[in-house]
Amino acid sequence: MGRVLIIGAGGVGTVVAHKVAQNRDVFTEVMLASRTKSKCDAIAAQIGGGFIKTAQVDADNVAELVALFNDFKPELVINVALPYQDLTIMDACLEAGVNYLDTANYEPKEEAKFEYGWQWAYQDRFKQAGLTAILGCGFDPGVTSVYTAYAAKHHFDEIHYLDIVDCNAGDHGKAFATNFNPEINIREVTQKGKYWENGQWVITEPHEIHKPLNYPEIGPKESYVIYHEELESLVKNFPTLKRARFWMTFGQEYLTHLRVIQNIGMARIDTVMYNGVEIVPIQFLKAVLPNPGDLGENYTGWTSIGCRIKGVKDGEVKTYYVYNNCSHEAAYKETGTQGVSYTTGVPAMIGAMMFMKGIWKKAGVYNVEEFNPDPFMDELNKHGLPWVEIHNGDLEL
Repeated sequence: MGRVLIIGAGGVGTVVAHKVAQNRDVFTEVMLASRTKSKCDAIAAQIGGGFIKTAQVDADNVAELVALFNDFKPELVINVALPYQDLTIMDACLEAGVNYLDTANYEPKEEAKFEYGWQWAYQDRFKQAGLTAILGCGFDPGVTSVYTAYAAKHHFDEIHYLDIVDCNAGDHGKAFATNFNPEINIREVTQKGKYWENGQWVITEPHEIHKPLNYPEIGPKESYVIYHEELESLVKNFPTLKRARFWMTFGQEYLTHLRVIQNIGMARIDTVMYNGVEIVPIQFLKAVLPNPGDLGENYTGWTSIGCRIKGVKDGEVKTYYVYNNCSHEAAYKETGTQGVSYTTGVPAMIGAMMFMKGIWKKAGVYNVEEFNPDPFMDELNKHGLPWVEIHNGDLEL
């Protein structure tokens, strides 16, 4: 059907490349690009057959991006680079006339702040250019947003309460490691909590609200309310929501390490002087922590991510829980990555497929819940992320 260019050669980029290569009837030509071309070459060699071309590009440099886009002429760019780079890639897409998809919203390097406003501001420019920008097409955000749209379309007249629950019950055997880019991960989980209730945002201290929740085939896991970016778009697009929260599981050992990292200043995102050189402590920490992309080989257990929803259908109160459980071991066997990379990369490929087939294609900037959820939900079952529904069960929340 056409050409796609994937930017980013980490764990998620690896999964996207594998999954795109499995669907050659849709993706006829593929290029994988990152700052370090050798990483792209290794992924392409793993997939084999010379199907994936590779290139070096600095995703912070609009001119370099435009030159690459003009040379390869992709129909769609799949951005699985760092969230800091979303805007430069969107700028390059506008300049080169290329459509855009990402998995995480923009955040500035100098502040741990997740906000869609920066990208929503591109709406008029993408519309005028006749280009599509698809935002937040990983798992959360991404699949959880599509789950919500699917529930609203098929199971509710009004959704009143939404709890997104994200459990990683896997074990990688390391004393401390993050499941995706350590810099982004630590910034995300150490900021204050935030949730939506009665038309306004409620701010909490980090990890202030927590309780054990039962996850299917896993059991009870202590779960913590944190702020996650999809809440911002979901409360905008589903205005009947009275409350929307995001819960994530953390083990006590992980939280202990996190507290120490914060207490000794290693989570700082500002610069400090060391031996006459400016360094950012969290970036130094990233360099000494295990690489998330290398965790898969010894990772056991499951992830369980879903939406617990309460609302009204035909005048009756109804509850609905839709979720996916993903095996770290199965993910590694298929793609050489762990489950967190897999659950992010598969939906990015499916979103790209929706665009390439003309199903999710309209000029402007859109979050995934603004498109038809049904074909995306069908493809999840075909590509390794099958979902399960529980109607009128106990949501525990």
